Amino acid sequence: MEKKNEVLLTQEGLTNLKREYQELLTAKRPAAVSRLATSRDLGDLTENSEYAAAREDLAFIDGRISELGEIIREAKIIQISKNTHKKVDLGCKVTLHVNGQKEIFTIVGEWEADPTQKKISHASPLGQALLNKKVGEKVEVVAPVGKVVYTILKIE
Repeated sequence: MEKKNEVLLTQEGLTNLKREYQELLTAKRPAAVSRLATSRDLGDLTENSEYAAAREDLAFIDGRISELGEIIREAKIIQISKNTHKKVDLGCKVTLHVNGQKEIFTIVGEWEADPTQKKISHASPLGQALLNKKVGEKVEVVAPVGKVVYTILKIE
């Protein structure tokens, strides 16, 4: 069970977040500070939309830096076994049969979830339904289109 502040990530996910954090610190934040300084020199700050936009961008970047710093500090790496999995767990690739098609999903922590890449969070309805299930088992998930039944074909 994860602790209150613990953030579950794969090694790849942690590496990607660290990369984004470094890019924000070393490239994007300095550029935003420079833009803010340049726009400040354009005149009356009360009517300077460029200055307001630059301040807003810098605030967003600072917020993201803070958020990523916290995530990286609290990260717990999901250990992915290379052996055959007997049940679905974090880090597993799961082949499912749904609506006459095969779909392959990877179960990841919430911060790594990316449905466009078939990476689903363990906390999502499908992720929760799949956890601890075995090959051959069926799970039902209520979706906007109604109840969807998934059959687990393979766990890697």
